[in-house]
Amino acid sequence: MDFVDVNESNARWVQDFRLKAYASPAKLESIDGARYHALLIPSCPGALADLASSGSLARILQHFRSESKPVCAVGHGVAALCCATNEDGSWVFQGYSVTGPSVYELIRAPGFAHLPLVVEDFVKDAGACFSASEPDAVHVVLDRHLVTGQNAGSTVPAVQNLLFLCGSRK
Repeated sequence: MDFVDVNESNARWVQDFRLKAYASPAKLESIDGARYHALLIPSCPGALADLASSGSLARILQHFRSESKPVCAVGHGVAALCCATNEDGSWVFQGYSVTGPSVYELIRAPGFAHLPLVVEDFVKDAGACFSASEPDAVHVVLDRHLVTGQNAGSTVPAVQNLLFLCGSRK
């Protein structure tokens, strides 16, 4: 991992960071869902392109769905859920209630016309129920073992619900 603008004031932090285990994250392809109790997918713009079509993440999400393990996705991270399909091609979260960035939030950002995926449209087309609040409002949906948050501002309550689900599992 490379850092830009490293100078005397932050060089020690960069050096310390590189010594930490999380400085070299595991590849998604090597993750065994059976080893994990919960999954958190934060809001990240890359989810729209990379994670939304990841076969490795699809395998993990299919495992979590079949075991009813807690899954939490927030903001653009909700797009990552779109990769998980059943053998018949249906979405594994069909019939769930979900939130994510609304079209109204997305159109305000530059590059809307070039987005590879609009989560709201995908969710509705895949047979799930999509809801959203006003743009930038906190909005979280909990359905069974799935927690979704509309935007980055919904991160704290979404993660609190994820932790609640983790604590209630037997």
